[in-house]
Amino acid sequence: MQRISGKNFDITIGTLAITVSKASLKIEDGTEVAQDNGVPNGWVSGDAKADGEIELDALGVRLLGEAAKSAGSYRELPLFDILYFAKTGDGEEMKVEAFGCKFKIEDLLDIDKKGGEKHLTKLKYMVTSPDFVRINGVPYLSKADTEGLMGSQN
Repeated sequence: MQRISGKNFDITIGTLAITVSKASLKIEDGTEVAQDNGVPNGWVSGDAKADGEIELDALGVRLLGEAAKSAGSYRELPLFDILYFAKTGDGEEMKVEAFGCKFKIEDLLDIDKKGGEKHLTKLKYMVTSPDFVRINGVPYLSKADTEGLMGSQN
């Protein structure tokens, strides 16, 4: 049975289907153990945030640059939703969505004159929407987490 690997993922950034060399998405969940007199006694909900990185080759940077030019600058790029989708021939599937992502360029150039490797630009992004992250259609945050926040669809 074929399993999902990085090669199976298609990534869509907003309306752009861009080939990425590498991508990541991390969730930080501040949920902690509650303690009384130093002894565990339940748990408390904490803050949550998510961010990640995408590495693009020169073609990907050009496509993103066209969107930035239309917006006026890279800093003025609108928020993007990012879709990570993978499916194997054996029917194994994974879909991860990150909502309201804000890009910032981290590593624009890393040039090695000896060559042998394709140039990559690293973009960091932060998830800014209360819609946050969905994993296979299931929201990471609860309805109570996002209650009263504009744009929440939980």
